[in-house]
Amino acid sequence: MAKSATPRDETAKLSRGFGWLAVLGVILVLAGLVGLVYTGVATLTSMVLFGWLLLIGGVVGLLHAVQARATNFFWLGVVVAALNIAAGVVVLKTPEAAAEALTMFAALLFLTGGLFRLVGSLVVRGPQFGWTLVQGAFGLLLGILVLGTWPSSSQYVIGTFFSLSLLFDGLGLIATGYGGRRIVGMVSERLAGDETAPGAPETGEHRAAKPVQPE
Repeated sequence: MAKSATPRDETAKLSRGFGWLAVLGVILVLAGLVGLVYTGVATLTSMVLFGWLLLIGGVVGLLHAVQARATNFFWLGVVVAALNIAAGVVVLKTPEAAAEALTMFAALLFLTGGLFRLVGSLVVRGPQFGWTLVQGAFGLLLGILVLGTWPSSSQYVIGTFFSLSLLFDGLGLIATGYGGRRIVGMVSERLAGDETAPGAPETGEHRAAKPVQPE
């Protein structure tokens, strides 16, 4: 008969899980720092990963469309899957050109988003007026800088954003893992204190270890 897990075993598993989460965060932080140093390599790496994601997503979508060929969404699924596969192949074959196109798209997004936020903050003047104004001005300036140096900016813009995303995600995982281990440690100490406290109920192990008094 399998032995049931005790609360102490469960807390130990949780502690190990949070520890591995922190280790993953450290790896992501290191990858983000390396990517910020070698932005060109990070840009090409992110484009290759993006191409493979499109390709795999297109293949999976095509398989789902074939499985659902009796429905009305069969041809729509086939078209979307074919577009994803074609885009993935193009990105994998020409990652530099894909990086230039995505950089142009990102610059236009920064420009339009910053402009809308800037104008909206001046028109509405809500409680977050100052913060929205700063965000709009920053997005507009970033879009102008990226667009003004395009296509040379495509060599580092995508890689910089990708590396910063890895860096901040890693820091978040480290904070989550460290905080989780602290909470689990506090719970473990509380459980240990309850077990050793006077008048605490005896478990099956304690009763088995307790010697039997002769009558």
